[in-house]
Amino acid sequence: MKNWITGAIVAATITIAAPVAAQTVGVATSNPGSLFHNIGTAVANAANAGGVDTTIQPATSPNQYIPFVNSGGIEFGVANLQEINYALGGDAWWNGVENPEIRVVAHLQPLVTAFFVRADGDITDLAGLAGQPVTDGYTAQNTILPQLAAYYATAGLTRDDVEPINVTSVVAGGDAFMAGDAVAFYFAHGAGKVREADAAVGGLRALPVADPSDEALAAAREHWPTAFFMEMSAGALPGIMEDGTFIAFPQVIFTHANVPDDVVYAFTRALHDNAAVMGETFPPMRAFRPENMRGDPGVAEFHPGAIQFYDEMGIE
Repeated sequence: MKNWITGAIVAATITIAAPVAAQTVGVATSNPGSLFHNIGTAVANAANAGGVDTTIQPATSPNQYIPFVNSGGIEFGVANLQEINYALGGDAWWNGVENPEIRVVAHLQPLVTAFFVRADGDITDLAGLAGQPVTDGYTAQNTILPQLAAYYATAGLTRDDVEPINVTSVVAGGDAFMAGDAVAFYFAHGAGKVREADAAVGGLRALPVADPSDEALAAAREHWPTAFFMEMSAGALPGIMEDGTFIAFPQVIFTHANVPDDVVYAFTRALHDNAAVMGETFPPMRAFRPENMRGDPGVAEFHPGAIQFYDEMGIE
């Protein structure tokens, strides 16, 4: 953690669509193997393709790097919108510690998650997790716990209905599953660790929402307010053995209020113009749609540099 926080953002000459101060900008991500590391890498590649000299700076989770972006320690970060909503107001696991300088730059593609089990095992639905050893705790990623609760709620379960196998992060959870310590782990579809686990155990099964009703969605939103249901086709990604419904929620690139408008403008333009680069870097980002970048920011505000670009492009 100390290495990347104290690492200098070195000055460099860059050429971009709008004049900006010569500098390299950073994108904070989660650790390698995580979805946000993959996404942050794709975002950085797109920014570089657009002429903005960009590097990534990994940490364990957004719990750690959201405050760093808020303090102006690094220019950008990737997270889900619910985390940003909570962080701004100091709600939930932020325990009253507000991050008021956070601003949204753009919506990315939806984040779709699941519990994963062995494809050759006996568990075929969420209800089958009752009484079983399942990854939990997530001491370095507080954001995961209400997501778990949201999934369990769709099946009439709670976190108390499983045997918790405490891990620090989703990456550690994947490792615990591969080591045989848990029968299920929680992760985002398409992440590198999911593909690793899929290969390690000879195939995964992603457990869908059995009853994607309005009532089930309302139960999920009691724990994770930005949740929505998303259909996934069999074979689309590792673990999806049949057509099914999974919980999804918005994910965003965010910044600090005092990052210069021209820097954020150029960064936003680079993402817009290089969507194909993101999809080539990380295939799940092929779901990114430039026309949807100006989605609902929740309780957050868009950075003025991003608004300037959206207004010029007629993106509402």
